[in-house]
Amino acid sequence: MCKDCGCSVTEEHHHYHAHETLHHNPLLNESKTIDVITKILHKNDHEAAHNREHLEKHHVLGINLMSSPGSGKTSLLEAMAELADFSFGVIEGDLETNKDAERLKAKGIEAYQIQTGSACHLDAFMVHKGLHHMNLDKTDICFVENVGNLVCPASYDVGMHLNIVLVSIPEGEDKIAKYPVMFRKADLILFTKTDLLPYFEYDIEAEKSVARRLKPNVDILEVNTKDPQSIKKVIEWIAFKQRFRN
Repeated sequence: MCKDCGCSVTEEHHHYHAHETLHHNPLLNESKTIDVITKILHKNDHEAAHNREHLEKHHVLGINLMSSPGSGKTSLLEAMAELADFSFGVIEGDLETNKDAERLKAKGIEAYQIQTGSACHLDAFMVHKGLHHMNLDKTDICFVENVGNLVCPASYDVGMHLNIVLVSIPEGEDKIAKYPVMFRKADLILFTKTDLLPYFEYDIEAEKSVARRLKPNVDILEVNTKDPQSIKKVIEWIAFKQRFRN
């Protein structure tokens, strides 16, 4: 949880709990810390609900992409831009730089960059700001590409309708078991960079079994951005969810 790394004190929360003089300080008594974090999460959840209402008003499906750094979130979006029939925009979260947003814009994707500084996740307030920079009237899907991190993003509802979690082959076989909270949040798990399977000792079927023990009804797809057919399966999954919601 963010009380361990200090990133719950984001720009949007400063005014909210400044009177509590909250600092990442081991001298704070535990019950007070938990109370403050609970209040932060409650306020975040309220804003997340508002974000969903805002998307629904514009008939837009919101999808939160989460993973560790380098798993292929941006590459997936780039590949989808060339194949998808639906239009989409991206709210891009990174600690620093605009590199990923610029990559997406180069593919003709509307993208808004959020630099979080020291915060290792996006929250609903940051995403709310991003939504007001997106042309939702010309958008079918709004993706939030969350900060690369398998811990904190799982605890913060950003106001999307679905969660897609990516795990790449080079990360090794233990990520799903080590970070169960993230994978329990997933509506779809994507195993990415599957073209590298011949070069790693990775039992992908065993990993799928671990995922389904955590969440029996989770959907799972294998993805290789060099293989258009695997990208089309992701697109079909999203299009089905869009039609179902509409």
